[in-house]
Amino acid sequence: MKQTIMVVEDDKMIRDLIRIYLEKSNYDVIEACDGEEAKQVFSEYYPCLIILDLMLPKVSGEVFCTWVREQAGNEVSIIMLSAKAQIDDKIAGLKLGADDYMTKPFDPNELIAHVEAVLRRTGHFCQQIVHEGLCIKPRKGEVLLYNQDVNLTKYEFNLLYHFMQNPNLVLSREQLVNHIYPNAEHDVMERTIDAHIKKLREKIEDQSAKPKRIQTVRGMGYKFVTAK
Repeated sequence: MKQTIMVVEDDKMIRDLIRIYLEKSNYDVIEACDGEEAKQVFSEYYPCLIILDLMLPKVSGEVFCTWVREQAGNEVSIIMLSAKAQIDDKIAGLKLGADDYMTKPFDPNELIAHVEAVLRRTGHFCQQIVHEGLCIKPRKGEVLLYNQDVNLTKYEFNLLYHFMQNPNLVLSREQLVNHIYPNAEHDVMERTIDAHIKKLREKIEDQSAKPKRIQTVRGMGYKFVTAK
């Protein structure tokens, strides 16, 4: 699975240049043009790394950096990319929470090298699957929905993880039983699966009665839908 990098930059030409080089290096790229939009994009996609301009409209890069650290701790890496080239600016950026600091103008290949170096140090934090604001972190046993914690039981968590590992594939009740209740009596447990999914929908769907994420495939089972 590709790692997702967010580029927060108000200059479209610079943003496009960075995106082209990141995509050539096999990263998924999401973008924001100001600090306010960056908060919304972050809460939907949970990137592994952020390339962050400091002089942004609406919400400054410094304020956004502080917000990210409050929301995600050290799980997200930040490379500041700024025209502020004084040593005091670099020190302030690193103290604020950046993992690295580069100045403009910059060489795109050097930026990619910095991205790779930072992710070698911190990429292990980014063990997650994300879809439209729903984020599961299997190693930590956590689920977030638009940056809010979702409290799941062990069986609900295992079901959701299995669904998100197999997007857009129909999973029968028998397959789901075998995954979370190995060696169980299927005639009982298949009805239990329905109950777990009902509870799971109540926690992750906007309208549990009209689910968009976990959909019923009549006569076959369920699938976790990610296709637009």
